[in-house]
Amino acid sequence: MEKINREDMLELTRRMTLKRNCFDRIAGAYMDEEGFVDGTFNKHFQKLTAKEQQINLDIAKAIPFSDTNVQLREYVFREADRKQGSMWQLLMALKECGLKNDAMLDVFYEEFGSKYRIDSNYAVYFFHGSYDVPLKASDKESLWESEEVFQFLICAICPVSGDYEPGEPECGFLFPAFKDRSSDIHRIDIFRKDGKAVHGERVEEILFSQ
Repeated sequence: MEKINREDMLELTRRMTLKRNCFDRIAGAYMDEEGFVDGTFNKHFQKLTAKEQQINLDIAKAIPFSDTNVQLREYVFREADRKQGSMWQLLMALKECGLKNDAMLDVFYEEFGSKYRIDSNYAVYFFHGSYDVPLKASDKESLWESEEVFQFLICAICPVSGDYEPGEPECGFLFPAFKDRSSDIHRIDIFRKDGKAVHGERVEEILFSQ
C-alpha cells in the first residue's frame, strides 16, 4: 500500500461545506441485519433542505477527513481486479453516470448486502461529487485556471436507529483515489473507523472479490 497525502484529502474536504458544496447527487439503501434492502433513495443533493445537506455533508466528509494512513488507506486495483463484471467496473460506471442509474446501484446494494454482515440495521450512502481542481503556481498559491475536473464517489456505511437515523460511518471508501491532486482510477481509499476493525476488511474483500 502507498501512502495517502493528507493535504490531498484536506483539499477535498474544503469543498464539502454548505457554501462550497461539491456534491450533486446522493443515493443509498437501508439494509436489514440479513443484508436485504428495506428501501432506497436517490436525490439531487441541492434539493435537500439545508439541515439535510449538513447532515449528509458530515457523513461524506468523515471519509476523507479521517486519520490518513490509519483509518483511511490506499489500495490498488490490479489488472485482474478490473475485468468484466468486477466491482471496479461497476464503480466506474456509477461514477460516469453520476449515480443516476438505479439498476446499477441495486446491483451494488445486492452484492454488498450478500457479503457484509453486522448484527444491526445499517445504511449505504453514496455521494457523487465534482471538484474543479485549480492549477497551483510554483509558490503553491492557487491560480484561476482549472487543471482537471475530478469526478468521484464517496460511499459511507452507517448504523441506523429509529426512523433511519444514521450514526457515524463505520467504514466506506473514496473512489477514484485523489492522488497528487489528480484522479487515479486504479486506486481506491478505504475507510475503517477502527483501523483494525473486521468491517473494513470485509469492505476490502467485497470491492476486490471476483
